[in-house]
Order: sequence, then C-alpha cells, then structure tokens
Amino acid sequence: MANHKSSLKRIRQDKVKTLHNRYYAKTMRNAVRKLRSMTDKEEAVKLYPVVQKMLDKLAKTNVIHQNKAANLKSALCKHVATLG
Repeated sequence: MANHKSSLKRIRQDKVKTLHNRYYAKTMRNAVRKLRSMTDKEEAVKLYPVVQKMLDKLAKTNVIHQNKAANLKSALCKHVATLG
C-alpha cells in the first residue's frame, strides 16, 4: 500500500480515469462493430461520420492510439465503399 498522500491521490485518480477510458473505448468498439455489420449503404454512410468523429476524439485524448484510429477509419471507409 502507498505511504504518501500524493500516491494515494494518484491511485484514486487512476481508478476514475480508467473507468472513464474503458467506457468510451467500449462505446467506440460497439459503434465500429455496428458499422461493420451494416449491409445497407445509406445507413452506413450516415453512421460513418459519427464513428469517425468518435475515433478522432478518442485519439486526441489518448484513449486509443492515433495510428489505430487511422487504421480503423481507413478500414471502415473501405467497408462503406464496398456496400452495394
């Protein structure tokens, strides 16, 4: 167990941040999964900008890595383009 006041506070803050990041990462994964499962092009085209914005925000706040966000956006864009 930590002995210093500052390390105890850091532990408390880390718990809160971890919960926050886990929530948004899970929300992002669900949105990506939903977009990948779509077969209707119109709906996918409507949802893609929402998911793209979410990925950019999470990369900006370091919840996910910038390259991961870029790779996901690229793959999703490719998926939306192939829908007929």
